[in-house]
Amino acid sequence: MNKDNNGTILCAAVGISHEFPKPEGNRLKVLDDINLQIRSGEVVALLGPSGCGKSTILRILAGLIKPAAGEVRTHGEKLAGLNKGAAIVFQGFALYPWMTVSENIEVVLRSTGYPAAEIDARVQETVRMVGLTGFEDAYPRELSGGMKQRVGIARAIAVKPELLFMDEPFSQVDALTAESLRAEVLDIWEMAGANPQSILMVSHDIKEVVYMADRIIVLGAHPGRVRTVVENKMPRPRDYRSAEFQRLMERLHDIISGHEMPDVAVEPAMPPSFIEPLPNCSAGEIVGLMEYLDARGGTADVFQISVDTRSEFGQIITIVKGAEMLDLVDTPKRLVALTPVGRMFIKASPEERKNVWRGQMLQLNLFRTIKDLIDKHPEQAISKELVQEIIVMHMPFENYEPLFDNLIRWGRYGNLFSYDETSETISRPDTPA
Repeated sequence: MNKDNNGTILCAAVGISHEFPKPEGNRLKVLDDINLQIRSGEVVALLGPSGCGKSTILRILAGLIKPAAGEVRTHGEKLAGLNKGAAIVFQGFALYPWMTVSENIEVVLRSTGYPAAEIDARVQETVRMVGLTGFEDAYPRELSGGMKQRVGIARAIAVKPELLFMDEPFSQVDALTAESLRAEVLDIWEMAGANPQSILMVSHDIKEVVYMADRIIVLGAHPGRVRTVVENKMPRPRDYRSAEFQRLMERLHDIISGHEMPDVAVEPAMPPSFIEPLPNCSAGEIVGLMEYLDARGGTADVFQISVDTRSEFGQIITIVKGAEMLDLVDTPKRLVALTPVGRMFIKASPEERKNVWRGQMLQLNLFRTIKDLIDKHPEQAISKELVQEIIVMHMPFENYEPLFDNLIRWGRYGNLFSYDETSETISRPDTPA
């Protein structure tokens, strides 16, 4: 069945445009004249490629970002501040690791002013709804990815929002778990008379939006614009294997790939300077490699490193690549050798090591670009969304999520910047995020 749709407009974007500052002082337009509505009793999906501003639109509608132009309206009134009728399920779970399942839900209810007498009953109800009964006292580290996202969903629906915003909520779990979670979210939404009344989801997965959404808003990129809106009138539950389902998937694929309608004009994005993708290894792994080399006179065979450390050879190559990018090691043939900078690093105190690391990071365009953006911003802080946009534009074939996570780990180690997970802002280490 479908939930009753009475046509009430719960939330709308009216002429929304948005920009981010570039390092050279100009502005990068990421959204251009976005107009959309979310009505009562529907699931709406924002579908488009990486870099089209899907998550930025969601955050603007939630009141987390103020647009450069245009406005958000809730029930016809201009939104000022946070959208109190909305709750968000984030892509990366965003759980407090020191809190249990119940406590992660309780903290949201307390912060929104629910009376103490109601909180325990509300926690039990939402835990049951998302299938976590028996795990109330478990910590996030004890849960699978799917269970962590169930906690994220429980935390969002516990406050009974009229709008549930979901930012690629199933991208961090395996395919079978994602399929189950999609069905469960729709079951919760379809319960008669219950909030959330409507769902706005961000996705780049065509199959996912055909399964879940009543209206699919297809976006183009650079800057993000609405290309078309596709109505999905298939009754629920939907069968992934049906001919109608497959036809709609093919139509959406044609729209996105440009076969059905021409692309909109694309503005040039960022300066053409090359930005290097970071190998997926931590600062700790690089330091460990260098300490291993130092203990062996500064040079070792790469295959021997893998054997001695009982590490998968491919990961050793990745760690060596990371150290090489920072000019801490050189790789003549099969050998890995400390460079003069590497020897200076390994002999330094912990604080001096951070200084050397920071200096070497700033030899890379990616870190230099981010530092320039932070330094030129009036609040000395920039958003996660902006950094991800830079990554996507310069490295469209890289997986931007782990690359962003790695960038944060390297930057924190070198005390180049701080990152606040709650506000999703990157700032100077001496500036509160």
